Amino acid sequence: TAAPRKAEKSELKNWRAMIMKDKYKVVIVGFAHVHINDVAKHFYEHPRIDLCGAADVPPHMPEMKPGAIYTREWNIDYCCKNYNIPKFDDWKQMLDEVKPDLCVVNSENCYHVQITEECAKRGIGVSIEKPMATTMSDAMKMYRIVKKYGTFYMVNWPITWNPGLQTVKRMVDDGAIGKVIEIKTRMGHTGPLGPGAKHKIAETSEPMTEAEKCSTWWHQHDCGGGAMADYCCYGSVVSYWMAGKPAVAAMGMRVNSIHALADAEDNAAMIVRYPDCYAVLEGTWTTYNHTFKSPIVYGTKGALVCDYKTGKVQFYHTDGTVEDIENDPLPEELKDVACAYVHHMDTDEPIHYTAQPEFNLDAMAILDAGIRSSDSGKIELVNNLHWQIG
Repeated sequence: TAAPRKAEKSELKNWRAMIMKDKYKVVIVGFAHVHINDVAKHFYEHPRIDLCGAADVPPHMPEMKPGAIYTREWNIDYCCKNYNIPKFDDWKQMLDEVKPDLCVVNSENCYHVQITEECAKRGIGVSIEKPMATTMSDAMKMYRIVKKYGTFYMVNWPITWNPGLQTVKRMVDDGAIGKVIEIKTRMGHTGPLGPGAKHKIAETSEPMTEAEKCSTWWHQHDCGGGAMADYCCYGSVVSYWMAGKPAVAAMGMRVNSIHALADAEDNAAMIVRYPDCYAVLEGTWTTYNHTFKSPIVYGTKGALVCDYKTGKVQFYHTDGTVEDIENDPLPEELKDVACAYVHHMDTDEPIHYTAQPEFNLDAMAILDAGIRSSDSGKIELVNNLHWQIG
């Protein structure tokens, strides 16, 4: 198809300006995920966003210490108070009354399909917190739902807005380290509610007994909890992003090292086979200090090391020298999830591909294979969307 003439482009720009809203109405459904405190802040601080509703879903599992720091009750109270968000008791009723443009979903992972469907039926876009789903089957259900209703859908990965990771990807694509051989990620902390857990807001979690902590959704497989879902999901995205091609197979292992009352793991690892390289993905909830740098991309002409906590990038050359790499400033649409959404709505330009559903289906297939492998004890194929009928 021929490119539009300049006059047509100008007319299209004027048309977009005519339908552009002064502000986009955004609501939040689900407060089980600790990321919501930071995510809500981004939307609250954006001048083109009106945060006009917050509601939680009923806990999939009852909690023994409701209201503890970083648990769902504390999260919704914190966000409503600090970001001036009206609180609703019923999330479906909120969707009907507010009629938002976008619903930000930060529930436990097992609710992603249900919330996506309720939003799509109402013509409401969805920004879902990572990972996309608990299984590849659920991911496909959501994909079919949003395609059926023609609604907007994105997955919010904090690493998408990380300047260091964007730099590493650019250098990999430019051939700085030659052919990629291995991608390694190790990500973790003491657990979402672990000792001294401190997320992006200035709070530190209070002590919880083992029973109280393990009663939260994070430590329950039925809710989509566990260190593999929490952190190997990042590795699945990063390795697919850096490899630039779909994975073939994966082997996973899940270990419960210290949380005896939980049915979900606190440490996990995956080895992922790509057509001509491989990835090692680790996730931990028992690491007290950030004693590792991740990810690392090894190539035939050197290696790139990124500290995802700070965004600092180093280039390890084949002659043994180490070069500090300066990150390029990120454009507006890559600053955070709120900026990405507003840019997309204003311009109709696609969001970054790592946030798009199609990319996330391939990444979810990797995580799904690792989870299946950890149960079967065998190498499992990474099944792409053409395999899925669930």
